[in-house]
Parts: sequence; C-alpha cells; structure tokens
Amino acid sequence: MASGQPRHVDDESPRIVERELTGDVTALAYLGQPLLARIYAGRGIADPAELDYALSHLPDFSALKGVDGAVSILCAAIDAGAPICVVGDFDADGATSTTLALEALSACGAVAVDHFMPQRATHGYGLSPSVVEALGPPSAAGAVLLTVDNGIAAHAGVTAARAAGWRVVITDHHLPGDTLPADAEAVVNPNQPGCEFASKRLAGVGVVFYLMAALRARRAAQGATHLPRLGDFLDLVAVGTVADVVPLDHLNRTLVAQGLRRIRAGRGRPGIVALADIAGRDHRRLTPDDIGFAIGPRINAAGRLDDMAIGVHCLRAADPDTARAAAEQLSAINRDRRRAQRRMVADAEQALAHLSLSGTDMPAGLVVHGADWHEGIVGLIAARVRERVHRPVVAFAPGANGELKGSARSIPGVHVRDILAAIDARHAGLIRRFGGHAQAAGLSLAAADLDDFRQAFDTATADVLTPALRTRAYLTDGELSAGDFTLETAKRLRDAGPWGAGFEAPLFHGRFHILSQRIVGEHHLKLRLSPAAGDAPAMAGIWFNREETLEETIAHRLVFQLAVNEFRGQENLDLIVVHAEPA
Repeated sequence: MASGQPRHVDDESPRIVERELTGDVTALAYLGQPLLARIYAGRGIADPAELDYALSHLPDFSALKGVDGAVSILCAAIDAGAPICVVGDFDADGATSTTLALEALSACGAVAVDHFMPQRATHGYGLSPSVVEALGPPSAAGAVLLTVDNGIAAHAGVTAARAAGWRVVITDHHLPGDTLPADAEAVVNPNQPGCEFASKRLAGVGVVFYLMAALRARRAAQGATHLPRLGDFLDLVAVGTVADVVPLDHLNRTLVAQGLRRIRAGRGRPGIVALADIAGRDHRRLTPDDIGFAIGPRINAAGRLDDMAIGVHCLRAADPDTARAAAEQLSAINRDRRRAQRRMVADAEQALAHLSLSGTDMPAGLVVHGADWHEGIVGLIAARVRERVHRPVVAFAPGANGELKGSARSIPGVHVRDILAAIDARHAGLIRRFGGHAQAAGLSLAAADLDDFRQAFDTATADVLTPALRTRAYLTDGELSAGDFTLETAKRLRDAGPWGAGFEAPLFHGRFHILSQRIVGEHHLKLRLSPAAGDAPAMAGIWFNREETLEETIAHRLVFQLAVNEFRGQENLDLIVVHAEPA
C-alpha cells in the first residue's frame, strides 16, 4: 500500500452476497434473456410495466402538495410583469434546476426572470440571510423568490426575504426538519409531511420539472399560446438526477431514460454535448456513468471552487461555440479540483494512519479535518475515506467567522441525517446548522467544538451501527456462464438500464486466475484474467484506484462488472474489478 495510507486490517472481512430474487422471473420470461430476467428480478421487478419508460406513465403533478399554490403565485407574477428570481444551489442538481426554471418561466410568459447562485464560502448553502442581503429588496410589488434544490430548512432566509418584500416559493427535495419555513407562501417538496406524490425520490431538478409542468398546464387552461414543450427539458432532468445520486425508482428511471434518449438523438442542449465531448464521451452513446463520472463532476467543480453561475452559463448556452468555451472553463476548474482533492486525500490518509482501524477498535463514526482544506471539496474527501474504512465519515474544512464547514457521507443502512438530528437533540447548539439525506448531509459548527462533535458523532453512530452494517457487503447477481463473457452480453447489460443508485448496474462474482498484471496511469491495476472454470477465453480487466498487485500463484474470487471498453473507435470486452479475495 502506498506510503501514508492506513492499514485496513478490519477483522470483519467483506462479504460477497448474491442478490435474492425478490421480483418475478417468470413474469420477465418475455424478455427471452434469462440473465436479464435474473438481474431485474434481483432488483424487485415483478411487473414488466416497471421496465416501460414511456412518458405517458409518469404520475400526474396534481398529487404534489403545494403545487397549486406555487403555480398561482408564479402566474400572478407573470401576469403583473413582476420580477421572479430563481435561487439555486451550487451543485449539478442546482445548476440544472436553475436552468430549467429560468427557461420554462420565460417560455411561459415571464418577462423579468433572473437568478442568483450562492457562493459556498460567501453566502453558505441555499437561501441564507446573506443571499437576501445580496439580492436587496425587489424592484416591484408582487416579486417572487423561487428556490430550487434548496430552501426546506431556510427558516432565517425565508423570513429575511419576506421582510425585504419578496413572496417566497420553495421547491426542494431534501428531508425537512421538524417544521417548515413559516414565512414561505408555498412549499413544493415530495418529502414534506402530507404529500401524497407517488415518489419521494425526485431530485431537485425533478421537482422543478413537475412544478413547470403544472405551470404550463395552468397557462394553457388560461388560453396562453406558444408554451414550452416539457420534453425539451428532459436532458437537464437526466443530468441533474444522475449527478445528485438520488435513487432511481421507476419515475426517475423514466426521466433519465427519456433524457438520455434525447441527448443521444442529437437534441440535447449544446452545453451538455460540449461537456461530454471535452470529457471524451460520445453523446450519441451517453450513459448514466458518463454523467456521473464526467459531466456531473465538471459542473460540480464550479460550485466547489468557483461560481456555479459558470455552470448555468454552460447549460444555457445557445450555440456550440459558446457552450464549448464554457465547458472548457469548467474542465479547467475540475482539474484544479482534482489536484486539491489528491492533496486533501493524502492528508486524510496520513491522519488515519495513526488510528487503529481493526474491526474492534475502529470508531463507529469517523471525523477528519484539515486546517487548510477547501470547504468545497470536503464531501469528496468524506466519500473517499468512507470507501476506505466502510464507516460513516464527516470531513471538515475551515469556514468563515471561526466556523467549520462539514460534509457527511454514510454507508448503506445508516441514515446520517438522522444521526445529526440525534446529536442536535442530545447536545443542543453543538451543531449550528445541518440538513441533507440518508447518505449525505452538510453541517457547520464552531471550530472550538470539533472534539466534542467527534465524540458525539462516534457515540450516535455506534447506537445504530449493527455488526451486519459494519461489514462491507458486495451484492452480486451471481456467477456467469462461460458463454456470458462476450462483448454482446456487455452491450446488452449496458443498454438494459438506466442503472444507478437504488437500481445498481449488474455486478457478478467468480473465480479467476491472474495471467498478467501491471499498474497503469499510476493509480490503476490492469489485468489479464482467465476464468478458473469453463472454457471462456482470457480477457482484460481493470481495477481503478488500485495500486497493489495480486498474488499470481493462486486463484482469486473477483467481484466485477462486464463493461464495454471503447477506445479509438474499437469496442472490446472489459471486466471492471471492485474486489478480490483468495479463492
């Protein structure tokens, strides 16, 4: 292992667990592909309709609590020519949400639409009082401040906005606290109490898409013409949904599938096409992985290190040249982000090297902190450390006014926002602000309280971290037959999605011999593999972010994905390895 990295000698060794077939394999026999039927059944698919991603199957917006009131407020502003200001968030979900809201509002007749993207270090997250101060009072009566992908916990910000003369409409998807902002005139969030909408999994951009669908329907009923086509925004919905790693239930799979179809057909907006091209991805074959690992990080980089207005500018670009210039700017910022992240990860690993990471002694919840870390990157650091130690992690960086800004990442089965809420209940005032989801959350606290929080986080996590949750589990779709190791099978699996969080891409396990191996690109292990059983030919494998070789004299049990490796116009079969153990 590289110098400075912790020796992870957890005696709770990772488990390889084959998925239970909770769906209906018989009902899926119509596919004519037993492997696909098995994979879908392992994800609970019992009805073929769950694999139908036609837009006609989308649930209606009418069940979305608060949507009628929000539409009425927006219509009043449009009719009066009053200003509407969209306040976004500084991530890819926030950028796509903002872009969608701006373009749909304008297409629905709004003539005074603007936006404000908070800067992480200056304004903090979401609709804060400092955002309201920066906006100032509205220029006309009846002006609306519309939040997208934020606002559900912005009590002080909403109160300040109302006092300044704004009407406030909140659209969000984050989990609400005990109370909603009392001064908001409308709240649209499928996770708010009493909302009976069919899905609680929408990303922020999905919530905005539904609000704009309701607005369009109202304007059409009022006799308005030249209204927008909602399908034109599905490329934005796909990018924001995948980049925000929300679970891909049937509704989200439909939105993503339709958005990808639009992009692949050449009807995606120039900014998305330019981001894909700069990342070396063919938009005509774009996949959720391309969004998650290439497009999303480039948009997110603007909010982490610079100004998310750059991301919105790229997404709103009307021509390829403007889009290309903005995409190149985002890529340059992303390169800076990667350099800073590598340094911060090295710092975190050095700190972990001094801890005991054995199964019995390792803390239930880990807290890492760097005096010179960048607050825009701590979420990535928390995620990297979590992957290394398989524990919930909070990473902190210095903020303004003696605060620490933290980002938490959790493991399956451990709800990190609930952990923060438990700490807040036990230690009132220790956490100044927090919010988020089950697997990711943000928070701030006084720098002097770091050690107290470290102990509180470990204790609260220990209360819910069962022995089963402590053990990393690789949930696989079983073993493959020799005839399944083909490029055709890999293509079929790639195209059978969209895959993502909550609807994970197929993962398999099996016994292999290592024929050859070498480190490539400094950080990846390139392999030549031969299945230990059957007559499948030797094949290529890659293990990303792996700097150690494997023992070649023994067989290994590998956990892997079948992948299509596209290089210089050629397609080849590749095995992406994620775990190995002696067979």
